[in-house]
Amino acid sequence: MTARFAVLGNVEVLLDGRPLGIGHLRQRGVLAALLVDANRTVSVDQLADRVWADRPPQRFRSSLYSYLSRLRKALGQAGTTGAHIDKRPGGYRLTVDPSAVDLHRFRDLVAEARAAADDGHAAVLYDQALAHWQAEAFAGLDTPWFNALREALARERHAVDLDRADIALRQGRYGELLAALTTRADAHPLDERLAGQLLLALHGAGRTADALAHYRRLRERLADELGVDPGSPVRELHQRILTGDLPLTPPRLPPAAPPPVPRQLPASPGVFTGRDEELDRLTKTLGAAAADGRGGTVVISAIGGIGGVGKTWLAVRWAHENAHRFPDGQLYVNLRGFDPAAPPMPPPTAVRGFLDALGADPDSIPSDPDARAALYRSLVAERRMLIVLDNARDADQIRPLLPGSPSCTVLVTSRSRLTALVATHGARSLSLDVLGRDAAHRLLVSHLGLPRMAGEPAAVDALLDHCAGLPLALGIVAARAATQPDAPLAVLATELSRAADRLDALDAGDLTASLRAACEASYQALTPAAATLFALLGLAPGPDIAPAAAASLAALPEARTRVLLAELEAAHLVRQDRPGRYRTHDLIRLYAAEAARRRSERDVEAALDRLVDFHLHTAFAANRLLDGPNTPFMVRPEPPAPGCGPLRPADTAAALRWFDAEHACLLAVQSLALDTGRLPHVWQLAWTLISYHQGGYHLAEYLTAWRAALSAAERHGDAPAPRALAHWRYGHARALTGDHGAALDHIGLALTVAERTDDIAGQAHICRTLGRVWEQHGDDERALEHALRALALYQRLDNPVWQANQLNAVGWMHARLGRYPQAQTHCEHALRLYREHGRPADAASTLDSLGYIAHHTGRQQQAVEYYEQALALFRGYADSSNEADTLANLAETHRTLGNEGPARAAWQQALALYETQGREGQAERVRSLLSQGPS
Repeated sequence: MTARFAVLGNVEVLLDGRPLGIGHLRQRGVLAALLVDANRTVSVDQLADRVWADRPPQRFRSSLYSYLSRLRKALGQAGTTGAHIDKRPGGYRLTVDPSAVDLHRFRDLVAEARAAADDGHAAVLYDQALAHWQAEAFAGLDTPWFNALREALARERHAVDLDRADIALRQGRYGELLAALTTRADAHPLDERLAGQLLLALHGAGRTADALAHYRRLRERLADELGVDPGSPVRELHQRILTGDLPLTPPRLPPAAPPPVPRQLPASPGVFTGRDEELDRLTKTLGAAAADGRGGTVVISAIGGIGGVGKTWLAVRWAHENAHRFPDGQLYVNLRGFDPAAPPMPPPTAVRGFLDALGADPDSIPSDPDARAALYRSLVAERRMLIVLDNARDADQIRPLLPGSPSCTVLVTSRSRLTALVATHGARSLSLDVLGRDAAHRLLVSHLGLPRMAGEPAAVDALLDHCAGLPLALGIVAARAATQPDAPLAVLATELSRAADRLDALDAGDLTASLRAACEASYQALTPAAATLFALLGLAPGPDIAPAAAASLAALPEARTRVLLAELEAAHLVRQDRPGRYRTHDLIRLYAAEAARRRSERDVEAALDRLVDFHLHTAFAANRLLDGPNTPFMVRPEPPAPGCGPLRPADTAAALRWFDAEHACLLAVQSLALDTGRLPHVWQLAWTLISYHQGGYHLAEYLTAWRAALSAAERHGDAPAPRALAHWRYGHARALTGDHGAALDHIGLALTVAERTDDIAGQAHICRTLGRVWEQHGDDERALEHALRALALYQRLDNPVWQANQLNAVGWMHARLGRYPQAQTHCEHALRLYREHGRPADAASTLDSLGYIAHHTGRQQQAVEYYEQALALFRGYADSSNEADTLANLAETHRTLGNEGPARAAWQQALALYETQGREGQAERVRSLLSQGPS
């Protein structure tokens, strides 16, 4: 007799096709829970959770043992099922041949099919795999665990359907696929792979108009629901249908590259004690759920809203100890919910950081916050990941960051209990109190050693009293004592007593007063120079600070500043989460700001002048490297304040690294400049960030920076130039984020101001942008009209490089409109001007444009020559982004010439660059082209 175990439909055991009596629905649920993990031990708690979820009967263990006993008896009586249930340490195991279980056989057949060398064999295997499905998996079982698994299996089956359809398409069976593909597309309207299959089938069946109509519907729906365009594979397919350049028997494509695995956790705390119970509770709450792929959310909050109680340390420690449970990675963000010197991080900014870590193509990241959050949820769906949301302000800040997939686990820390999150999203709460006396004592022992502590019990008692069980205060006191190993602890206890008597309590309550006393005692123990630097750090906005910026803040040499930062780090008053980036706990920063306010107003204002000027002038120098010396509408700041030492990045790569490291600080400094009336700095800082924001697709931040600049310009009075600049760039930012109407309004205001003041250069630059806005909006004729007006204005100015830039822009628009003779004339004129007046690298983009024109006018060998000249220039100036694009263009031209070897070599080089740059959309297109073989 042959036994078969089924879960892909009704849960049943079949002996020679006849069902075996295995009891009622709940008992079949126990069998199904064991079959899913066949030949692996499942704990009693896991079984209970799978079968009853959060509603187990009062004596569920007795019920469970009864079900297991009956199942054992049923399997044993049959005698020939080849399966048996055994009690094992930690739970129960169902031993069975996996090939006898339809779920495992299905997965094995699918894996075999995907590894098959030919389509015919793969198709047979896929058909065998799909034949195991009788209905919806686990029919009748309705608990969260079975529901989540049922959904995951439905997605697995959908993927197999897509794989099987790919084979049928390669076999040219277009007509017979149409009904099934149309039904699936109705059920999965945003599935772009499925949409591509339907496009192919419709086109192959002679219904090209229907294929194009389906693409239009897909594009509109993606735009409406996610705010994105179709991905490059579907766009490429659509274009090839339009041009008739589409083979109707597409080759097999290689499997997609696996998504990156982010590892964003900060370093685990070196000394950690007193939280064993909390770690165990987290493991019981989240560990088992993570092991089962069910995820969950826990909020670590603090009693009384106190800071410094160790919420982050607990979360990070648990995350490191349990990282193995999350094979798809860990995401981390500090949301700055209670930072005294900076506003809480907006959720879209946090989501953007996660998207970058997850390898999202910057070109495909939508500007709309809801669409951006939807893309984030899509990327983490079905991945077993840990997401740590540190220092959250409230539930509204958290909700957009919660994944939609039950496979993810979320760990939140906050001074608030976030009861709204508990109520609406089922989050579980873990309130963290100060350490008890014994735990606090152990923490001090771990720092100072038992012999030293045992020698001064009275002083130790006093230190413990003053620290009040607050881990941060204990760490500060321990650091003070550790740096003075020969000093009696009684001296430190006396200092703390005096400081506590002299200072008022902070708003957070009496416990925080102990921290303030600890800060005051540590502050008084610093060398005078370190104390001054510490106080001034309380003025610095942004999440952290680099030594060079701190040096300007304090008007000191950088080398001396590093020594002082090391002194502050040893005192636990600052820390390095990343090498060379110094952070201050928000409560310590609050104390530092109070210490700064005790200094003269003149000293404080001078320090802020130096800090703002450091960021402005370094950003100005870095931006010059990105844009070159002929950047239009140059913003020229006043000389930096005395004592400020701006950096001068050595090259473009160094400039980009600096912008990456300082981006959050630059935005914070711009906000500080606006709040403190340093109005010219506001729009000057916005200007320095244009190339970085556009190049990195930081469109939301670009818009924010220019919104602040516009506010500053309007407050500045009647000066026309700042208002024209701010309206111009703010309008451009609105265009990039999809608000075409508002963009034209603001750019129109800028043009009016420039015309009224007879600012020819300003009019030229603004008309140039208008051309780009109309091109983006899809109106190439109006784009060309504004590009020509800009060119006429540039020709009235004595700046040949600006003229060359616009000649190239006009040439490009002619090329887009298919007017290749005019395009050739303008681009050749631009090339002459660049070679006579510009840097060599300035000509690279025009050479690429000329290559494009030659390629589309049948002059393929000349196109190769243009592209190779452009490549040499891009490489000479380390412009790897444009190098990659030109390589891709060169490869297409070589393939047109039939030069398959050079084409593949250029595509391979482009692919390597795209992957290094994280440009996954372009990389995927090149992979697809490489997979097609010789044309």
